[in-house]
Amino acid sequence: MVLKAVCVLKGEGDTAGTVHFTQEGDSEPVQITGEIKGLAPGEHGFHVHAFGDNTNGCISAGPHFNPHSKTHAGPKDVERHVGDLGNVTAGADNAAKINITDKVISLTGPNSIIGRTMVIHEGKDDLGKGGNEESLKTGNAGARLACGVIGITQ
Repeated sequence: MVLKAVCVLKGEGDTAGTVHFTQEGDSEPVQITGEIKGLAPGEHGFHVHAFGDNTNGCISAGPHFNPHSKTHAGPKDVERHVGDLGNVTAGADNAAKINITDKVISLTGPNSIIGRTMVIHEGKDDLGKGGNEESLKTGNAGARLACGVIGITQ
């Protein structure tokens, strides 16, 4: 059974986008596709945060989704937060086209991202290699530019 989810990102200014999640089965990787516009050219941290709460803007989403109490890292690292999806890159057109496959997040079970918040950050995620305490929590990715709650779709 194919599972699908969607997230509509909205933020301050022109930053906005739509991200789609598709999973072929419970133990299969999740395919993440979409586009985010209104970004400065370059890399931007892209994470699933713990809470599906945007009542006080993106800050209400809490920390990265990290049910196994690991340190922050890159999406290909074994020891990482479930929500660590690395960076997306915006081109000269101020848009980031997303095409990521991830084996850690899920649309079911204990690593399910349904009902949590997707966040695009102002800066580049250093993937936990920044050499300071903040790097191991957030990747030093900076302010939260836009966010949205991940929900089930058809």
